Amino acid sequence: MKYLVTGAAGFIGNYVAEKLCSQGHEVIGLDNLNDYYDPKLKLARLARIEHFDNFTFLKLDISDRDGIATLFANEKFDRVIHLAAQAGVRYSIENPMAYIDSNLTGMATILEGCRHNNVEHLVYASSSSVYGANKKIPFAESDRVDNPVSLYAATKKSNELMAHTYSHLYSIPTTGLRFFTVYGPWGRPDMAPFLFTDAIANDRPIKVFNDGKMQRDFTYIDDIVEGIIRIQNVIPKPLEKNTREIESSPFYKLYNIGNNTPVELEEFITCIENALGKTAVKKYLPMQDGDVVRTFADITSLEREIGFKPLTNLQDGINNFVDWFKSYH
Repeated sequence: MKYLVTGAAGFIGNYVAEKLCSQGHEVIGLDNLNDYYDPKLKLARLARIEHFDNFTFLKLDISDRDGIATLFANEKFDRVIHLAAQAGVRYSIENPMAYIDSNLTGMATILEGCRHNNVEHLVYASSSSVYGANKKIPFAESDRVDNPVSLYAATKKSNELMAHTYSHLYSIPTTGLRFFTVYGPWGRPDMAPFLFTDAIANDRPIKVFNDGKMQRDFTYIDDIVEGIIRIQNVIPKPLEKNTREIESSPFYKLYNIGNNTPVELEEFITCIENALGKTAVKKYLPMQDGDVVRTFADITSLEREIGFKPLTNLQDGINNFVDWFKSYH
């Protein structure tokens, strides 16, 4: 089949493009290569998959309405995996308009492209951040998500609402994926695994927010990619019956993808220390604006409907990340 993968130079998108190419599909990978973090890392990711004859890279911004419309009209994609977005919770406080342009306008251009070109399935990235200030754990797709605590989270919730509307109005099959703290080799340098590893390896103190009383449902990249590849083959159908209010359109689905095993920040730091063979110097700080105390994925739907559950042990995943980090630097 012919796929569009947006965010192909990003962390998750690069792995997904690689997997689809290895399966023999034709993949057009799109990315704007912005400088939110060092573009050299994005170019290095692309270099990993440039040897595939069935991969084509296109530098294009998803908020470019005319450019995206022309791309869809010319290429006639079978399926779209939309992983491009302006990422980062804290950065959304500093530069909110970047999130409006990329996450809202960008989602609209992708939905319009799917609408006018008979795309059979749109899979798109949401985030565990939509659960915001929710107290009930674990987080389930049926929970109300009316309490975002960052603009990033608000845009991701908006993406889900936009997808639902297009599924309802135009019978476009869409599946949203709420990712839970993805980590692994080639990961983003603004995320805790990279920041902590870099600091500990270079004898700098690490910033530990909320006095370390944070929990995250860390999910290894290979598990995330396996989930995406399986889910894009399960296309929402009109005969499905689901009583959940949030899934009132039969063409619309949502899944959590998380490890279903929240880990305290102190344990996570210990895993990095073990992998590096060094002890961290910790600087304890208060909670940051836009952050949440814990994330915890209920993956009942993922297991029941897709037959998949992430399984990578945290220490094993961190070992793989640290090995990559050493080789990359």
